[in-house]
Amino acid sequence: MPSALTVMTYNIHQGRDDKDVLDLDATAAVIRAQQPDVVALQEVGRHWSADSDFRDQAAELGEMLGMEHVFGANLDRDPPKPGAPRRQYGTAILSALALRGSEHILLPRASADNEQRGLLVLDVEAQGAPLRVYNAHLGVSADDRRLQVEAILSETEQAADPYALLGDLNARPDAPELAPLFARLRDAWSVAGEGDGFTFPASAPKARIDYVLVSPRLRVDAVRVAALPGSDHLPLVADLALPERS
Repeated sequence: MPSALTVMTYNIHQGRDDKDVLDLDATAAVIRAQQPDVVALQEVGRHWSADSDFRDQAAELGEMLGMEHVFGANLDRDPPKPGAPRRQYGTAILSALALRGSEHILLPRASADNEQRGLLVLDVEAQGAPLRVYNAHLGVSADDRRLQVEAILSETEQAADPYALLGDLNARPDAPELAPLFARLRDAWSVAGEGDGFTFPASAPKARIDYVLVSPRLRVDAVRVAALPGSDHLPLVADLALPERS
């Protein structure tokens, strides 16, 4: 039988809800309610700022949820005082599945003045079947996103296992710079979603900018937007099936 699993992508806004109140317990509750096997998180702080209370958010969420975690620092700054941890900001992946290895890749940008973005890569094992998970939070400019999509597609060409690209792509599905992704990967919402799939802003969603994209060997059984408070984005959740092992 194919191996079934649930994946989730969630821009957690450093654990701040749509009223800009820090509540990492609420973030964990949103994730827990969906019972995912793998969660791609964006806007994650690791001792980053007062907005996140300088906490190691990926580690704390992993502990609260009983999941392993990996973190990718897109921004890496000196600590506020000697001996304190470095201030980092980026993406994370939580996993209830066995970890096989991870990598963080910095993505190109059109200008050095634009925020650095990255691609976090995690290999997991689902009921003995291998899966690669990519987590991306693309730039706010179309020029950045065009370069970043090219880099992501170049990276995914090297994937021997079935894979899913999860994340906040900061653009609607009709954005020209996203077209190469849709030409290579299947958009889970287009396959199995019902309705508009809007995820942003959480208080009154009017844009579909969060995605689960899958390689051809992955089956999409269901996909949903979880209308739960906890961030300025709503989480996107997909039930997938890996191919049967020969």
